Amino acid sequence: MQQTQQREQSERISWARAMVFAVGFFFIAALLIGQIPGFIYYQITAASFVGMEQGFLGLAATCIAGFIVIQVVVMLFDPRPVVPPAIIGMIGFPVALAGLALLLWAAWTGNQYFPNASTNLWAVLGGKFLWFPVNVIDFVMIGSTILGVGLAMVFFSALAVREQRNPDRRDPGTTPAIRLMLTAGSVLLIIFLLFYTFVSDTQLAQLINPACPIGIDPKRGCTSPFTGLFIVNTVFNLFLAITILCMLGAFALRLHYLMRPVRKRTMSGLYIIGINLAQFGVIFLIGWFVLYPLIDWIHSWTFLGLGKYLTGCSKLTAIPQSCSFSQQGGYIIDTIITGAFFTLLMAAIWAWKSKRNLVVISGVTITAVLAIATLLVHTTPSEVIIAALLCAGGLALAAIWTSVARREFAVVGENNLGCLGMWLVLGTCLLIYIAAFAFFSLPVFPNETEPNIPFTPGGGLVLGAGGSISATTVVIVIGILAAVQFYFLTRNRYKV
Repeated sequence: MQQTQQREQSERISWARAMVFAVGFFFIAALLIGQIPGFIYYQITAASFVGMEQGFLGLAATCIAGFIVIQVVVMLFDPRPVVPPAIIGMIGFPVALAGLALLLWAAWTGNQYFPNASTNLWAVLGGKFLWFPVNVIDFVMIGSTILGVGLAMVFFSALAVREQRNPDRRDPGTTPAIRLMLTAGSVLLIIFLLFYTFVSDTQLAQLINPACPIGIDPKRGCTSPFTGLFIVNTVFNLFLAITILCMLGAFALRLHYLMRPVRKRTMSGLYIIGINLAQFGVIFLIGWFVLYPLIDWIHSWTFLGLGKYLTGCSKLTAIPQSCSFSQQGGYIIDTIITGAFFTLLMAAIWAWKSKRNLVVISGVTITAVLAIATLLVHTTPSEVIIAALLCAGGLALAAIWTSVARREFAVVGENNLGCLGMWLVLGTCLLIYIAAFAFFSLPVFPNETEPNIPFTPGGGLVLGAGGSISATTVVIVIGILAAVQFYFLTRNRYKV
């Protein structure tokens, strides 16, 4: 009788915690089933494959970096560690320095992309470097990835050294350090959102350097790369980098504490996640490498006219440079990608009861990976600011989700869900959805997103001249209402 009662109680959690889980899974589903397949479909059917090449390389770097970090965690914190923490720290420090050096060199010298128009290195199929067209290799993205991996190695090696000195393996919960990083990151994120609503980067660049606000212009005497826009973007990016590091630190530390008491049950699941990330990374990397030869080969298919059915070329004298996949080919690829991600999400629902630890750990980890991927596939100067904003928001969700997952097996609710409780659950979900809808209307990525709620960077000062701050207004107003309702939902301790 006692065992039966314990088994029934283990399924009961509070509605507040259940809502955080639901928001996290909704975020994952929206990106895996909606945004990523849509992004790939647009890029492979566009007139140029440059965006697709950059996107594939960014996704590959994200997945491979995630695999490396997870392998570091497994080697350091497995019940039987196989590598001394000092070695990981000694490797991570120069790796981080190398990534920072590459990032700063690429950003400050203007050599962000390779190959350029003048490159002619082992050119085949009309490419500049091998068969690659211009701008397919992004050094800012690569430097950022290397920097992140190095910092993660130093961070986890320091945690491992501290654990060797302290035998305590309890989960201390959301510690003051985690709260500080999460609060600091959230405040910085809100401050930047409000500032960017009223002053855009181009407006501020005009104020800082009226003579050379945007770029190099010899006719106006602007020969230095340190223009007003360069200075503004550097300051904005540093501000957002601090925000992202705060959110990422809160998530990584909270995940470390969450897994610490139950590593025997969770470390194998984390290893599985890393292996799958590595497999996806290799697939994206292969796609980036063979995309041009592949479409050149597919275009030559004559069986049943498949070549012309799957591909389309604007110039018969420029193949594969002027070729792309047709809409039919894009639909096929989109269906394969959507189907694979949908299968994974359905498998998570099926495994929720029997392998809950795996679902929780994979859910929070994939949320962080998707947030980082949003930044690494949008590192162009015109997109990186909004991409960093979205990345910080996704990492905040991952950190909060990881925080509430500590006691998701415990009975933390006391009151049955009455009429008021039903409204608090339904209303809070609706308000969170509207606020998130407005937040995701902020991007200005060309042809990737449709901002249904208008937003113009700096529109708060030019409302009468076509500017709009509707998206920011909705985020703030509806976000406050959702927070108030969520507070009362938490205070009343409703149980599922």
